[in-house]
Amino acid sequence: MRVFVTGATGNIGSAVVRELIAAGHQVLGLCRSQDKAAALAAAGAEVHHGTLEDEESLRSGAARCDGVIHLAFNHDFSRFVANCEDDRRVIRVLGSALAGSSRPLVITSGTPVANTVPGEPAKEGNPIFGSTVHPRAASEEAGAAQAAEGRNVSVVRLPQVHDPVTQGLITPTIALYRDKGECVYLDEGRNRWPAAHLDDVARLYRLVLERAEPNAQYHAVAEEGVPMRAVAEAIGRRLGLPVRSVPAAEAADHFGWMARFAGLDMPASSEQTRRVLGWEPVGPGLITDLERLQVPGR
Repeated sequence: MRVFVTGATGNIGSAVVRELIAAGHQVLGLCRSQDKAAALAAAGAEVHHGTLEDEESLRSGAARCDGVIHLAFNHDFSRFVANCEDDRRVIRVLGSALAGSSRPLVITSGTPVANTVPGEPAKEGNPIFGSTVHPRAASEEAGAAQAAEGRNVSVVRLPQVHDPVTQGLITPTIALYRDKGECVYLDEGRNRWPAAHLDDVARLYRLVLERAEPNAQYHAVAEEGVPMRAVAEAIGRRLGLPVRSVPAAEAADHFGWMARFAGLDMPASSEQTRRVLGWEPVGPGLITDLERLQVPGR
């Protein structure tokens, strides 16, 4: 297949591009930066210059291909709600380019939108929060609207995707820890975040694209839930920083804009995804990658 990939030069996108090309697919990668275009071309992809704001570049890229994997997302989490609404618009534009065909559109969401059953891990078939409750659900609402118009849309929900360089929301948490000189967790630190290694996630995107099952949800989850105390302790060991508990009531003082995420308990299951696609994660766990975290100057 010829696949249009948005976010093709990002951390996850670069891994997906490599995975697709290794499997024999052709890739047209959206790229806004001349500096990153050379690396994308060197990976074997064709460069499609454009931005998420340029709707014509999105339409033309999608129209030229047999399928679309949409990964691009503004990861400035301090403006999370606005970024999620931007993603709603982008999915609408991509879907419009696929009208009248069965070409797959694989979009991206997060597992927490399906943490709707109290005390249980998020599951693929769970009802999801609406975007007024969880902003990331805007992407799935946009995908559902496209599916209702006949587009072949499926969703990959991401946990904390990691390697020794980046780890999803944990990456800005590490920056915060370094700035404050300590690693803190809330109360007993029992709240859990799901995780998966970058390469396993890239492989899942390929499998989802190849299956092209309309209205399907998949969870890219290798570890159902890693306690945040264990995360803080691993980072503390790697950075040589003290680790301590603080009351949840003080979350804003220690985490700033990250306080909305810091105390969430959001375990997630991938049982259905594994059964349907035969996907079995093989990469290292989150704590292993945090213990070999790449730290400047070390």
